[in-house]
Amino acid sequence: MTDTSWQPDLSQYPGTKYLGLSRALRDAIRSGELPAGSQLPTVRDLAWRLHLTPGTVARAYQLATQEGLLAATVGRGTFVAAQMPRLGPTQSLYNERIVPGTPNLIDLRPPQVPDVGQAEAFRNTLSAMANEMDASWLDYTSQRAEAPLRNEVVKWLGDRSLGPFSAEDIALSAGGQNALGLILDCCLRGDRPAVLIEELAYPGFRYSARAARADVVGIEIDEHGVIPASLEAACRRHSAQVLCLTTEAQNPTTGRMPLDRRVEIANIARAFDLQIIEDDCYSVAESDIPSLRALAPERVWMVGSVSKTISAALRFGYIVCPTGMGEAGRLAAQHASYALPRPVSEMCLRLFASGEAAAIKARVQAEFAERLQLMVNHLGTFDLSWQPGVPFVWLRMPMGWRASAFTRYAEAEGVLVRPADEYALIGGKAPNAVRLAVAGAIPRPEFEAGLETLARLLRNPPSDLAA
Repeated sequence: MTDTSWQPDLSQYPGTKYLGLSRALRDAIRSGELPAGSQLPTVRDLAWRLHLTPGTVARAYQLATQEGLLAATVGRGTFVAAQMPRLGPTQSLYNERIVPGTPNLIDLRPPQVPDVGQAEAFRNTLSAMANEMDASWLDYTSQRAEAPLRNEVVKWLGDRSLGPFSAEDIALSAGGQNALGLILDCCLRGDRPAVLIEELAYPGFRYSARAARADVVGIEIDEHGVIPASLEAACRRHSAQVLCLTTEAQNPTTGRMPLDRRVEIANIARAFDLQIIEDDCYSVAESDIPSLRALAPERVWMVGSVSKTISAALRFGYIVCPTGMGEAGRLAAQHASYALPRPVSEMCLRLFASGEAAAIKARVQAEFAERLQLMVNHLGTFDLSWQPGVPFVWLRMPMGWRASAFTRYAEAEGVLVRPADEYALIGGKAPNAVRLAVAGAIPRPEFEAGLETLARLLRNPPSDLAA
């Protein structure tokens, strides 16, 4: 069955046009107005009828296609694929794309914590735990039992400028990504809440927002992060509830937000009653600038984890909740999983309390610093952005290269990098750049060989590049 005459009334959908059109598509499919198999108007035809640009319609179609609502067939058109969107995320498992240990493969996509003695520390800790286990390990875990670990997290954060806070303001999570979901559980309300994120951002922001059935809206950024005027305009258009951003080390550009910009963001958040998720999982080694949590403690949820400083395998994260909201954060965690698995919480408690966690962190940061210097030495003649203590760099392509093609050529020579488009929203503009991570788990000779390969490619773009 075809129905190329479909023409929705977008006056029912205030806000950004492409989001309004995608909502109209979703409603028409769910109501049966557009049954499975219906053919949609062409992009240009619908754009002409609705007085929109073809790019706006194409963006809405693309969003609905990713949700599994539509299917596009080359030469035939775009059709309704199903009554309901495909369940679950559509992205492939990131860590499963390449088999770990593949010979001659240098993976510079995720920062990898170097081995600085964690395995031995973990073995000793687990052995001590095993000798002290009793029948209490058979019961459910609880938020109350995590109080000593929350106290240790407060000490762990002693070098950050977060304003007054205590263990009562802390909620624990199974890593930073899990923390994002818990915060959105606390903050979002209504059927179609809007979440604002940087136009180039950690993909986990949009994954969590979509899992919460929220509309994701990108905010323009510059070298200092979110642009206040763009944020204020988005707040007026979308009645947004949450803003996700990174102040210390913007991912992927490495930009650091100065104090005056942070103050502006905090003031706008107050004016529009906006909650803020401040991601501190990537951060400079030492910070002398007050965090957003310090500037607006009544509305900022700061997220951190040990994945970039001790071990990603522990899956341990924490939330510094807004003042008075610690119990709400812990309640969200309790509803999700009662509390952390006791082996994880007990292990982390012992590592923090003994000082072993701090010692490991110092050794990891020292190794990262040396490897970051290697990256700057090999690639510093190109347009490279970086910060001390941040385990990735942002590389803008020289003339003759496109990021997508550079990524393919690098992979063909055994080096994996992440192009900018992996951080852009659907339909958003991605700069001609790639992110390179400090891969601490790769032996130094192989790590340097990978950097030499990238430098050689950058100096010699293919003359017939058509990607």
